[in-house]
Parts: sequence; structure tokens; C-alpha cells
Amino acid sequence: MDIFSTQFLSSLVAIVIIDLMLAGDNAIVIALAARNVPAHLQKKVIGWGTVGAVAVRSAMTLVVVWLLQIPGLMLVGGLLLIWIAYKLLLPDEGEGAHGEAVKPTSFWAAMRTIIIADAVMGLDNVLAVAGAAHGSYVLVVLGLLISIPIVVWGSQWLLKWVERYPIIVYIGAGVLALTAVKMILAEPVIKESFVSSEPFLIAFIYLATIGGVLLGGFIHNHRHLESRITARIAALKARPPEDSGSNSTKGNEMKKILVPVGDARNTDFAIRRVINEFMNDPAMEVHLLNVQMPLSRHVSQFVRQKNRDDFHRERAEIALVPARKLLQQHSIPFTEHIRLGDRAQTIADEAKRLQCDHIVMSTARKNSLTRMLESSTTNRVLELTTIPVELVAGDEISKLEKFGVPAGIGTALALLVAAAVD
Repeated sequence: MDIFSTQFLSSLVAIVIIDLMLAGDNAIVIALAARNVPAHLQKKVIGWGTVGAVAVRSAMTLVVVWLLQIPGLMLVGGLLLIWIAYKLLLPDEGEGAHGEAVKPTSFWAAMRTIIIADAVMGLDNVLAVAGAAHGSYVLVVLGLLISIPIVVWGSQWLLKWVERYPIIVYIGAGVLALTAVKMILAEPVIKESFVSSEPFLIAFIYLATIGGVLLGGFIHNHRHLESRITARIAALKARPPEDSGSNSTKGNEMKKILVPVGDARNTDFAIRRVINEFMNDPAMEVHLLNVQMPLSRHVSQFVRQKNRDDFHRERAEIALVPARKLLQQHSIPFTEHIRLGDRAQTIADEAKRLQCDHIVMSTARKNSLTRMLESSTTNRVLELTTIPVELVAGDEISKLEKFGVPAGIGTALALLVAAAVD
């Protein structure tokens, strides 16, 4: 395969996208495993852990590329990859009871955890990369060398964007489905049957498979959301009348305000709004809430509960520092809460539990295209809670987010369509 050909470049892009979508958990395991070793060894663990991850992943992928040459395995691998693409779109179970993993306290213990985790968690990634490589060992190694370091050192940044723009996950699932169809059609028995077939039939197979995976995931997620909304409506109906609505009729009790605190600078705008309100009416309780997203169930298999809790607590502390300083500067008492779960749902539940009078949230000023692509926590909170929500306009989004993200998503979609037509 010519390295300057369209097929080579499109396959390389597909491999990088696949690695970015499926290898994020491995990066988190490397970071958490390094936390338990002595400070002077942490960088060494991360560096050699990354090298080990690349080596293990490369070796596994090369073996799978060779195995896929066995008659029938391309078909089996393609069908399995379709299932993986569909599962990628479904909500992850999140952290749960998976038993206590051994806590690595030495360099070699941490390396062992990283290597085992990468081997166990990387099976879906290996199969997808092997299918996208079309038998090219150069593509396999080059794709891994490009994407693995990006994932390891930019995992938190990557996960943040994926969480904020769910369409990125759909693009990744579309690439996996496209790779699956190519694997199935490359199976010798099936390839012979479709050699003389009409191009329209092959195009239909591509569109039906990719569209079926994406539509199936969308319908499943939509029904999941509807069931949550239905359950919430039923809970609201069952709630006693005196418990509904806000707590504005509590007489002379202090007013309670909940301020969700994230890691974005726009949180400052909400805090300053609360400060102004406190200056006019000091009879109020301020509650700061930081919600941490659960790590995936895959990560929890290799990282013990205490280590995960410490990880979330440290990230929450970093996020709470700016809000804490602002309130302390103005001598405003406050209470901090750190919770784990879905951000919007947790904000709504915590506001209800604390019996808050209203919620103060800041939101960035975005264009309509960005809002269409973005998953908005603010919008979901407005849908989930009956407690009044005060929105405070924050800064305008950066040019990268304003133009780069839509352009990047559009380019990825165009490459996906072009690869399917090719």
C-alpha cells in the first residue's frame, strides 16, 4: 500500500480515531498507577508505562493482523466490531463494586498493573486497529505511535471534549462500523460473491450498517433518557404537596443557594453573582457543589476504591480553589459538597436534598452551531429540576471552540463519508 495513497491516509486517520476513542481508559490507569509509587519514580512509571503500553498494543495488533488472514476470521472480527461500535454508544456503567485491585507501591508493581490492564482492556482496540490496517504492519505501528502518546498525555483533555460533544462518540462509532463492513467484505468468500455486485448494493450495505449502529445507539440512549424522565415525573407526582417547588415560603429561615462549581473559569461569574446577592441580603447559606464524573468500569477493575476516591477528591479540590478564595475574600461562609455521578442529575438531586431556594449557574456565551453540537449541562439541569435556576452569562468561548470544533467534526464526518464511498 502506497503511503501517499488516499487509502493509506484514510486508514491512518481511522486508526488514530479508533485509538483515541478506545484507549482513554488505559491512560487513566497509567496515571492512577503512578500515583502510588514514590514521587521520584512517578515520571519514570508514566514514561516506561507508556512505552510498555505501546509495545504490548503493537505486539497484540500485529498478531491479530496475522490471525485475520485465516479464512473466516475477517467475518467474525467484522461482526464483533459492529457490536463493539454499538456498545461504544451506550452509557457506561461507571464505577462499581469490582473488588479491590492490588495497590502498586513499587515501580515494578505499577508497571505490572499497567501492562496487564493494557492487555485486558485493549482487545477491542486491537481488533479495530487490525481491521482498519488492511494487513499493513506499517499502518499499525504508525497509528499507535501517533495516537497512544496523545491519549496518555492528553487523556483528561480528550475525555472532557468527548463528554462535552457526544457527537464525537458517534463519529468514533461510525468509524468502527465502517471498519467492520470493510472487514466483512474483505473476507474471501464474501468478496467473491460481491465482486460482480452493483456498486449501489455495496453502498447500501455500508449505509445500512453504519446507519443501523448509529440509529440503534441513538434510539437506545433516547429511550434511556425517556425512562429517567418518566421516573422523575412519577417521583414528583408521588411527592407530598408541601415538599414540591422551591422553599421560598420557609418564613424567616435562611435562604439556601446552590452553586455548581466546575473547572471552567465561567464559574467565577456565578460566584460573583452570589457575592452581590449576599451583600444585599446576608441571610443566606451558600453551598458549593463539585460533581466528578465516575471512571469507567474498566478502570475500576485495576484501581482500588480508595485510590479512585483520592483521585476524585484531588480533582474536586483543584476545581473548588478559585470559588473558595473569592468567597473567603468577602468573608462569606459556605459549605462544600463533592459528589460522584452524572453532573446534571447530581446537581438537581443535591439541590432537592439541601432544600435550596435556587441554583446559580454560569453559562458560556456560544453560537447556535456550538450549542447544537454540545451536550449542555445547564439545559439538562433546567429539564430535571423544579427549583428555580438563575443563569449568569460568562465569557465568550474561544475561537478554537467556536470554529475549530465544528470544523473538526465536519472534517471527520466528511472523511467518514469519503472512506465509505471509496
